[in-house]
Amino acid sequence: MNKIFRNLTFQVLFAIVLGVLTGVFFPQFAPTAKVISSKFVDLIQMLIGPIIFLTIVLGIASMGDIKKVGRVGGKALLYFEVVTTFALVIGIVVADILKPGEGFVRPASIDASKIAGYQKQAAEMNWGDFFGHIIPHNIFDAFAKGDILQILFFAVLFGYGLSHLGKTGEPAVNFFEIISKVLFNIMKVIMRLAPIGAFGGMAFTVGTFGLRALRPMANLMGSVYLTMFLFIFVVLNIICRLYKFSLWQYLKFISDEILVVLGTSSSESVLPAMMDKMERFGCSRSVVGLVIPTGYSFNLDGTTIYMSMAVIFLAQAFNIPLSLGQELSIIGIMMLTSKGAAAVTGGGFIVLASTLAATKIIPVECMAILLGVDRFMSEARAITNMIGNGVAAIVIAKSEGEFDAEAYQKVI
Repeated sequence: MNKIFRNLTFQVLFAIVLGVLTGVFFPQFAPTAKVISSKFVDLIQMLIGPIIFLTIVLGIASMGDIKKVGRVGGKALLYFEVVTTFALVIGIVVADILKPGEGFVRPASIDASKIAGYQKQAAEMNWGDFFGHIIPHNIFDAFAKGDILQILFFAVLFGYGLSHLGKTGEPAVNFFEIISKVLFNIMKVIMRLAPIGAFGGMAFTVGTFGLRALRPMANLMGSVYLTMFLFIFVVLNIICRLYKFSLWQYLKFISDEILVVLGTSSSESVLPAMMDKMERFGCSRSVVGLVIPTGYSFNLDGTTIYMSMAVIFLAQAFNIPLSLGQELSIIGIMMLTSKGAAAVTGGGFIVLASTLAATKIIPVECMAILLGVDRFMSEARAITNMIGNGVAAIVIAKSEGEFDAEAYQKVI
């Protein structure tokens, strides 16, 4: 019995249930719960920048060949684009079949002020600026802000420079190895606090929006969760079979991380843990260091599914018929806008606003009806994003011959 109570999975599950009950019976606790949840995520975020930097630098230094780095990065981006396009199409097809927005009784007036902040952020999205932003003006500022893409860019250059020092660079590599182990040990301590973070996240969500918030949007939520289930157990399962590894064993191996994301509603809360787990699963450090952080900006399968279904839902709810051509244009635009979504709670909402603004088919103000239920669907988005990124790392590692079959057999 003591072994069960000490098990992290059990603790997180218990904390999630306790958080739901606290939100239902003590909604006034919601502001405090939000602080608890956000502080846990902050503990994780303070490690993300250094861990990504060290993992990539050590991976490239051991890889040596910069051409191989470019090949791995190119494969990853191609994989991300193909899989997220599948996610987009599946989301739109399921929404067209199930029609979750039909018969929706919408409010007499929509509070456009609630959506103004998202509109402003969406209007400021500029693709030239987005790609130009990857190059940091000041690397210390990039670390201070935790900008994943800027840190990744600098780490690739630093790793390349270090790899060309040969034996002269070995003391630096050994030093970075020690610091990396220290950071992962700190992460293990922080992850023991995951039940507290999960409790705070669920207590805040339920206490703020209440379980009643689920009823008006039950059809949309059911459709989104069903689609993400199909994406994971059909699309990703097919990919796993093609590359000869078990989806079920992979999901069992990352079960703790799945529960933490369920509680905190952010896939970023387990980024360092996922990098560690993927190495233990058999992927080489160099592949993990490049694929996992990049995936947090370019491989957001869950966010992509949600956005596509939300657009179709809004069109159905407001009786705006969409032609096949318009749906195809939405898919085309989302193939770009989905890459700009940050892997944190709310990122998908901002990008959804930018997509509606770009298509000019559905008024952006219509998004206000999604505000009450968006938080409840963010868990599904974050979990799907995280699972998809892990599968991507395994696929790229296997395609590069950088997968340790013995390590894989050991963990399963």
